[in-house]
Amino acid sequence: MNRWRKWLNGDGIGGEAATLMGGNIIAQAIAMLAYLVLTRLYSPEDFALFNIFYSYIEVLIIVSTCKYELAVVAARDASESTAVARFALRMNTCVSLLLLTLALALYLTDTLPGDYAELGAISLLVPPMVWLMGSSRIYAGLYNRVRRYRVMASAEITNAVGGAGLKILLGVLGMKPAGLPLGTVLGQGAANLVYRLRMRTLQLPVSTRAQRRAAAWEYKNYPLYVAPKEFINSLSAGLPFLWLAFYFDKAEVGLFGLALTMTFRPANLLNSALESVLYARAAEGVREGKPISRLLCRTLLAVNAVAVPVCVVGWLAAEPVFTFLFGSEWEGCGVYVQALLPWIWLSLNATPLTFLSLIFNKQRTEFLFYIGLLALRVVAIAVGIRMGSFLAAVRLYAAVSALTMAALAAWYAALVRRYERSAA
Repeated sequence: MNRWRKWLNGDGIGGEAATLMGGNIIAQAIAMLAYLVLTRLYSPEDFALFNIFYSYIEVLIIVSTCKYELAVVAARDASESTAVARFALRMNTCVSLLLLTLALALYLTDTLPGDYAELGAISLLVPPMVWLMGSSRIYAGLYNRVRRYRVMASAEITNAVGGAGLKILLGVLGMKPAGLPLGTVLGQGAANLVYRLRMRTLQLPVSTRAQRRAAAWEYKNYPLYVAPKEFINSLSAGLPFLWLAFYFDKAEVGLFGLALTMTFRPANLLNSALESVLYARAAEGVREGKPISRLLCRTLLAVNAVAVPVCVVGWLAAEPVFTFLFGSEWEGCGVYVQALLPWIWLSLNATPLTFLSLIFNKQRTEFLFYIGLLALRVVAIAVGIRMGSFLAAVRLYAAVSALTMAALAAWYAALVRRYERSAA
């Protein structure tokens, strides 16, 4: 117990992380409890369409901000941070308006392509969701820079409560399958409002157009290297929904979607919270020429102390637990969970460290990792389609993803060792 207190208070990421991670845990608990009801209101096919909807958003959000929200944290001072944030907000608004114009034109002329056509009027929710998520990420960057983690935690909880409550209400009212994406949009809107209402407390300096342009140019590596990397990563992450949905039954896609959500959603929230706090503290340490390996190692050891036993139990009990919790209609989720668990565990050791490529200006090299990951995922899914097996496609997809995460973790460790040798 004393060791854990020491980690929390000094050697680890401290009480600041506890606030943010606590908010994320509460938000995740609410979202996961809601699924006990949602899976009885919506069918696997409904969830498949929702996953297709969200896969488009994850790709388009990269275009709308060009990852400038990360530069908000890395900026040298408050003036530069505010300038790049305001530039990113304007870019996000312009791109979202263009997407809305395009979506309206395609919908009204009945020319929506592929799986997008199956969404119908739901497709019109994509641009507002892109704008809301882009704005929230930029606001979160501003709060993260000054370590206002309580506000970030409040936004996460508001998003979870609002989104889950509205999805359940819309499902009870019979608004299927639109209830899932509509509830998500409204929940994100509520989270966005939490950030906006407290923005004045940050006392941000005024920025001119020239300052915004200068800041955007100063951090041009983010749209040049980070954004393409994230775009490729989001595209490859959405391949099971954007590609496999053409060849296999929507119910199978829905089963896989639930398995992916109930496993990666808590993992991604934890990764996001850890990355946010570690990024700010590691960037500060590097600016001051201090070692950062102790901070990173203790954090990952603490994560694995929880993650390893959870993954083992999940592997052994996934099928009966999922069937019991979500109903007999969702039988078969467990086998997808087992396929995902090695990838999840490795991502918990690599994803929280992605900021290292930004701190050490190694975005180009990291970009190559994700190009390789996309190529491997395309091959994995193509082989699964050739075999005529959705499960085989998922297993191969998860296996190549796990191998790439292991390679990334090793590369991040090498970057830290090189920095500390040079700083000694």
